[in-house]
Amino acid sequence: MRVPTIAMVACLLALPLAAQDKGMAVDTAESKSFFSTALARDMPYEVVLPAGYSGSQERYPVLYLLHGWQGDETNFVSLTHLVEDASAYKLIVVTPRGGNSWYVNSATRAKDRYADYVLQDLIAEVDAHYRTIASPHERAVAGISMGGYGAMLISLRHPGAFAFAASISGAFAGPSGIESVMPQLKPSTDEAFGAVGSTTRTQNDVDTLIGTADHTQQPYFFLECGASDPLLSSNRRVVEELSSHGFAYEYHELPGAHTWPFWDAALPTMLEVLSKQMHVEPASAPGTTEKPSTAVR
Repeated sequence: MRVPTIAMVACLLALPLAAQDKGMAVDTAESKSFFSTALARDMPYEVVLPAGYSGSQERYPVLYLLHGWQGDETNFVSLTHLVEDASAYKLIVVTPRGGNSWYVNSATRAKDRYADYVLQDLIAEVDAHYRTIASPHERAVAGISMGGYGAMLISLRHPGAFAFAASISGAFAGPSGIESVMPQLKPSTDEAFGAVGSTTRTQNDVDTLIGTADHTQQPYFFLECGASDPLLSSNRRVVEELSSHGFAYEYHELPGAHTWPFWDAALPTMLEVLSKQMHVEPASAPGTTEKPSTAVR
């Protein structure tokens, strides 16, 4: 039986809680750090390794999972059932620290090159120190809120870098006026994107990028948003853009708000779709152990 999530966090905040007892069926969850050339400083990240990792020589696909605004690399392990959910697949999951960066190379702080940090430094670090399948065809990126925006943005701006990209409650209006809905985000959006109306904001606008991208070079997109989420309208707009421009995608709109319980509940479905799209093997041999249901949380 799953233990209910006890965090009920409004808006984009990620308040620390003690890690839940998830009955860890994975090999291990590790906290690591490395020096990022793009950021010129040490950056921490967490890694969830599949069951049997330490006792085999097998290589695995990787999911890079991006946190939201005011979050950090520990959120998914401490605030969701990620460890339990990921245990169903032969998959490495990496959760990096992204600050309030919006996962872009900052328009106002030259040293804050967060897009380069994720695409160049982080992936190289993980491929060098873990038994990954070091191929874009075996690599996925996903995130919640600001991280959902980041996952879509990085995929759109770098065709062929990932085979699968997912956004849960994506903060897609980050460059184009999210402050009107969530004014507390304005300092971070000004720092990341520069002045309102700037070229940098246009260059990082997901709607604009969808309209100019070659959909045949893009990954399969998975999007999910709560029906009571204040960012619902921007998510619906992005879905309309994906549909009108012929992208391969699926969209789930379910009861829920911009909260950790919604994000926790969304992870199993996202992982299941990822596994089908990328042909990720289940953690146990077919017919030996029934895969946990994702229909009811």
